[in-house]
Amino acid sequence: MIGLFDSGVGGLTVVRALLEKAPQADFVYLGDTARTPYGNKSPETVERYALEDAEYVIRHGAELVIVACNTASALALPKLQESFPNIPFIGVVKPAAQAAAALGGDKVGVIGTKATVNSGIYEKVVRKYAPGAKVIQKACPLFVPLVEEGMLDDQVTKIMIRRYLTPLRQANVSSLILGCTHYPFLKSSIQRFMGKKVKVIDSANVVIQQAMEEYPALFLPKQDPKQLIAFTDTSSNSDKLASSWLGRPVKGIKAELAPEPVRV
Repeated sequence: MIGLFDSGVGGLTVVRALLEKAPQADFVYLGDTARTPYGNKSPETVERYALEDAEYVIRHGAELVIVACNTASALALPKLQESFPNIPFIGVVKPAAQAAAALGGDKVGVIGTKATVNSGIYEKVVRKYAPGAKVIQKACPLFVPLVEEGMLDDQVTKIMIRRYLTPLRQANVSSLILGCTHYPFLKSSIQRFMGKKVKVIDSANVVIQQAMEEYPALFLPKQDPKQLIAFTDTSSNSDKLASSWLGRPVKGIKAELAPEPVRV
């Protein structure tokens, strides 16, 4: 079984990519909607939340965990690997950085939460694969709550896209990494603002592709697949967003997190 977790509904973009490529695979998804967003939390808090999230999906049978959250991927991946040494983890940062490097271009734009941008992880990883690239980053802290509220086409959202992304457009970036799995909900609006010449990179698709290449057996179709979607705070809004994004009715179950993650 494949496990995925995120700070909220954003990781459903990764679930959608999973269902497009392997619709009959077993998976369990946890969205930590009770504590979203992670992007304004301290690294220590993000680590603690990520450990609890990982423990939940592992307890429900995950043999591989996709960290479908850029903030957790940036700040907690080493701790997760140390704490659960028998479980492989794949974050969303490396696949997106590799995709940007493969496109070429001398200027790579990155948008993400404050925590992700401040960590400097994207600049480090992009330059590993494209040493000559200039990485231009911008924190977009209001995008996550706007997505969580379902304000995808709201005028306020369009205003914030223009406010946040104008410096990147003026810098003439050749590609733009959506460094938060919530942001693909806004991809069409972001693409329109940035223009057709800018390649917008959605980390959801590239992380699933990497996972399928490295662990193909887990993505084989099952006759009666177990597919569980859980939230730490269930609400009609979360279910509505999930149903809209996945194209099928979703009734998220209430997730109970263990106070102390069990190491495996």
